[in-house]
Amino acid sequence: MANAVGMIELNSIAQGIEVADYMIKAAQVDVLRATTVCPGKYIIVVGGETGAVEASMKDGVKRSGPHAVDTLLIPNINDQVIPAIYMTNPVETLGAVGVLEFFSIASAITAADVAAKAANITLIEVRMGWAIGGKGVVTLTGDVGAVRAAVAAAQETAELMVGSTVIPRPSPKLLENLL
Repeated sequence: MANAVGMIELNSIAQGIEVADYMIKAAQVDVLRATTVCPGKYIIVVGGETGAVEASMKDGVKRSGPHAVDTLLIPNINDQVIPAIYMTNPVETLGAVGVLEFFSIASAITAADVAAKAANITLIEVRMGWAIGGKGVVTLTGDVGAVRAAVAAAQETAELMVGSTVIPRPSPKLLENLL
């Protein structure tokens, strides 16, 4: 499992594909996601050892030039974040639900990490840009106090936040839909 994650978001798909190639060749990293997102952007998310991710990001940012929209580097990422990006994080019990919405994908990933480190919650999903207008959305669950604490911690450090909510007792039909 990666202990560091880096991401570059570009406003050019062609440049994004080329930058992804450079990043992969620059260091021993895993490509967690390299894909188009709405509205016509391209994201590259890499993971691995901190030094390798830093080297990959340095080359990627340099090669992105004016096409770079946003970047992030999280050296000690919480173990839940990457599975939540893939929507494979095991969710044992569903309780209260927290939702964090951002204009930026990087902000959503950062918020998911902050929330998971702040309280005993389970990340359900980190949705990145596709079919949501390029936004990032984090959904999480746990007991209501933990969900409130996680959402509050993420809000304190959040950039480009659209909004958030905590649903103390969600409908079972909503919970089915979230999984």
